[in-house]
Amino acid sequence: MNTTYTLGTMHLKNRVLVASGTFGYGNEAAPFTDLSRLGGIVTKSVSWLPRQGNAPTRIAETSSGMLNSIGLANVGIDAFISDKLPFLRELDTSIIVNIAASSIDEYVEVMERLEVESGIQGYEINVSCPNVKEGGLNFGTRCDMTESITRELRKRTKRTLIIKLTPNVTHIGDFARACEAEGADAVSLINTLVGMAVNIHTRRPVLSTITGGLSGPAIKPVALAKVFEVYKAVSIPIIGIGGITTWQDAIEFLLVGASAIQVGTASFRDPDAGVKIAAGMEAYCQAQGVEDIQELVGGLQIAAGVAAPGFVKAR
Repeated sequence: MNTTYTLGTMHLKNRVLVASGTFGYGNEAAPFTDLSRLGGIVTKSVSWLPRQGNAPTRIAETSSGMLNSIGLANVGIDAFISDKLPFLRELDTSIIVNIAASSIDEYVEVMERLEVESGIQGYEINVSCPNVKEGGLNFGTRCDMTESITRELRKRTKRTLIIKLTPNVTHIGDFARACEAEGADAVSLINTLVGMAVNIHTRRPVLSTITGGLSGPAIKPVALAKVFEVYKAVSIPIIGIGGITTWQDAIEFLLVGASAIQVGTASFRDPDAGVKIAAGMEAYCQAQGVEDIQELVGGLQIAAGVAAPGFVKAR
């Protein structure tokens, strides 16, 4: 059975990646799982300068997931190249570097530093970052900004370019179309939803930043709907993210249009979750007589005459 997939210029041995920010830079999880059995690793975000991130409390457990307000804490591009990349180069899996920035120039500078380094198969661009030149408004909540970032980065690399979309917009399909028009190889979605938690004893927000990003099983229904919307809007591949904890979840994402998936919050509970999900997907396909897992992508069966309101089919 064929589980492999070619995404842009990148070859994946299976459809399961681990999501940025939930798996460190790979070495942290290495003692607990076989990294070579993953389709790929999306690194923790990398920015031009090191970032300490937000002050505690910046993680809070919820009834069906977690809130985080880490603030893109990371080692910075210099330390990533000198301390993290050598380990990643030796792994038998695809490496995708997630890039975060506070201006288009910074996105470009980080990518140009990485372009001369070996061992990187692709980039995932985190557009859920505050644009300091626009008063802190997130890039990913304005279609023109997302479009500009995609256009500028596409000029500078032949490696696989993935734009990670935020769900905190009205019509996510419009943003996916902008990425496709400017040459992105794929989009990944969803990033976290805005959420908050309150301590009723202190009457204060749990997170130091008041609100944070909600992830985990609670957001899976939203993520499925967003992936389905984007599948109807664009022809480029989609990487589904959001609340995937089992192989059954992953199959759901393929059926609504994802070509691959990322495992995020589940890795905190079980660093081996991604490997287990990949094995479960393969066993499902064997049991179903599926010879190529690509057969499942977009395979959702909808009754004749039923259309999803507001969705424009691009295929």
